[in-house]
Amino acid sequence: MKYIVGLGDKRFTVDVEPDAVTVTGRRIPAALEDIEGTPVRTVTIGDTVHRVVVRRRESRGHYVLWIDGFTYDVEALDERTRTIRDLTAEAAGPTGPKPLVAPMPGLIVRVHVAPGDEVQAGQGLVVMEAMKMENELRATGPGRVKRVAFAVGSAVEKGAILVELE
Repeated sequence: MKYIVGLGDKRFTVDVEPDAVTVTGRRIPAALEDIEGTPVRTVTIGDTVHRVVVRRRESRGHYVLWIDGFTYDVEALDERTRTIRDLTAEAAGPTGPKPLVAPMPGLIVRVHVAPGDEVQAGQGLVVMEAMKMENELRATGPGRVKRVAFAVGSAVEKGAILVELE
């Protein structure tokens, strides 16, 4: 069976056979054996034997491996599942700081940032008046101001993007 294995920011194609593994095109003799009554397994790769403990994480395909005293966070998915996840991630659109969006209709009273400014999570970006009350709208995360979409005195609708971050 063929798997796509992620270790850190690297990906490897691993094809598992009964007596060997092929890692990114290189076939290596291998064997896996359970040590009865323990969570430990022995993995023989070529002439080297490794002691391995595998713990499944909450999400599908994620594992923690303890190999010869070292810990590794690994994602191992079959080709189909990996392809679906990659396509889903592409369709999800860009990641990064979320834009500041008007939570209600109102009037822009003050703007505390300009394009190029670095902002931190919780920092006030815009003050908006709605129903005779001033509301300071804050950044949800760190980022750099890409664009301020409205000037002081502008009326905005609910859901309007006020500040874009990158």
